[in-house]
Amino acid sequence: MARTRGSWTGGTLTVRSVLKPQDVARAVFHPAWIPQPLDPSVERLKKFRVIAGAVASLGVYTFIEGGFDFTELLENAMTASVVLLFLTPLTVGAMLWIWRRGGTVRQLRVPLLNSLLLLLLFVGCVAALLMLVQTVNGSANPAAIIGVGLTMMWMLIFTAYGAVRVSGNFFGTAATHRCLPPLLAMVTSWLVAVPDLVTGDLHGLSLTLGIVFILGAPVTVTAIALLEMGRLKRRYGIRLKAHPATLAPTPAPGPVPPMPPGAPPAGSPYLPPQGNPYGHPHAPGGQHPYAPHPHPPYNPRHPYGS
Repeated sequence: MARTRGSWTGGTLTVRSVLKPQDVARAVFHPAWIPQPLDPSVERLKKFRVIAGAVASLGVYTFIEGGFDFTELLENAMTASVVLLFLTPLTVGAMLWIWRRGGTVRQLRVPLLNSLLLLLLFVGCVAALLMLVQTVNGSANPAAIIGVGLTMMWMLIFTAYGAVRVSGNFFGTAATHRCLPPLLAMVTSWLVAVPDLVTGDLHGLSLTLGIVFILGAPVTVTAIALLEMGRLKRRYGIRLKAHPATLAPTPAPGPVPPMPPGAPPAGSPYLPPQGNPYGHPHAPGGQHPYAPHPHPPYNPRHPYGS
């Protein structure tokens, strides 16, 4: 289904939102078209994965060495963003080749284009922030420093909150397949660590500390990502190698058919795409964790039922 007008932010932004860059970042970098989480436990794992990914991206050794430089940090972030600009499409392309027997690329065209747009938007924001910082550092005009500096501070908060959001949803790739965000997190974290391992650059640390700080983050990200994908497979039947079209979809909106006898009551919790509203045979008891519990039949002579 094509993205409709206003569906990117879900209509949550107002004029006052401009004064709160964190709210703008939440709406822009976690758009309304990204499916809602399936399970709180998976979301908790995702938070740990984001933290470990931040450690891999920023590098604990930078702070330990005492050489922290904000401009250098932004330049490293820009380099990482450019790498992501090529790495993410390559990884998704490899998965599309694996999924070729279960469905077509055309079926995933809209979520793939949305994710690419979100990736380009984030890279553009990092580049704009880096340009603002360099402008402030190279300017001697007080008025320009104040004006550009205020814009820079807004962009800094906006981009920082956006980085946290895209680290969790990995540029909205969950709209294509629920397992893509943890997969991309693994690939990215190892790509950050491999150059240091190959060149032997331990950034001035001892061999033991260097290996711990270089390998600690990608190993942690990999362990959490595998656990996340394992839970998606066991509880909801979502497998990484399965084309999204073969997974249990959410019915398209339309006229509501009459409810069959014994069906859940109206107002049941919404289950996002790739979630099975009737549970999965591998789930505990075959029952979805959010499915409503059955109620006893109503007895008019007894206010609480029979």
